[in-house]
This record gives sequence, C-alpha cells and structure tokens, in this order.
Amino acid sequence: MSKVLLLIGGNEGDRMDNIKMSKDLIEERIGRITNESGIYESEPWGFEHAQNFLNQVLEVKCTMDAMDILEISQSIEKELGRKAKTTKGYEGRTMDIDILFYEDLVKKSARLTIPHPQLHKRKFTLLPLVEKWENLLHPTLHKTMKELLIECEDEGWVKKFK
Repeated sequence: MSKVLLLIGGNEGDRMDNIKMSKDLIEERIGRITNESGIYESEPWGFEHAQNFLNQVLEVKCTMDAMDILEISQSIEKELGRKAKTTKGYEGRTMDIDILFYEDLVKKSARLTIPHPQLHKRKFTLLPLVEKWENLLHPTLHKTMKELLIECEDEGWVKKFK
C-alpha cells in the first residue's frame, strides 16, 4: 500500500457538499482515507473571484500508481461539475484534486509533477499539511512542511473553517 497526500478543494457551488462528495468518491475509487487535515478557507490564489476556496489535505492508502490516481481524480472533478478552462490562468472551480506527494516519488512529466510543483508557495496547501504532517520532508527541497511554511512568501489569508 502506498501513502498519497491529496489536496482537495474548490470555490464554486456548495463547497462543503463538494468536499464531502469528493472524499466519498476518493474512498470508493482510489483508496482508504487514513488521515485528514481540517478544512481551510482562503482567498483565491493567483486570480480574482467573488467566492473563497475551501481546501483540505487527505492521506490516502492505495495500490494504484500516480498516473491512475491522476486519471481518476480528473474524472471525479468532472463528475462534481468542474468545467474545462476558458483562460490560460487560474479560474474558479467546483472541485480540484491535486496529488501533493506519492510516497517519496519524484516525477516530472508533461501531465504530472510530484511533489506538486507549487505546494511550497501556497499557504492554503502548507497550513493543512503542517497541521498533520509538519515533519514530512519534501524529497527535493529537503525541508519539512513546517520549514516550508515559515519560509513561504504567500501573503494571502488562510484560516481554519468552522
């Protein structure tokens, strides 16, 4: 069994319901959720939008490889109403599922980069990671999640949701 850390979240539709449905579908199609952070609310990162995001990090135990997880994650996103992008930048979405880590795998391809290439730049990713996995060592940056959060230059606001 492999341990995978996923970041789930979105800012359109019923945000809490989308997180619940996403978790149910991940358990059904990818693997068992063995740990999870709290849910965090944050302003949109890299673009303007009227609605804030809700995000959560999940630890999932599974037997599939990273590319299979990517395929299934993208199908879950579509099933939950994610639309194809209409611009080159970031946009609002009902659900986004990112593979943050897959064990200690380091992978870079046209479709998938692991660890997630932006995670160390985003407080909305680092805060939930630090909540449950503060001593997790990034395999290429060689720093813990706590160290990455301390060094993070993201000035956007992020807070625990309810």
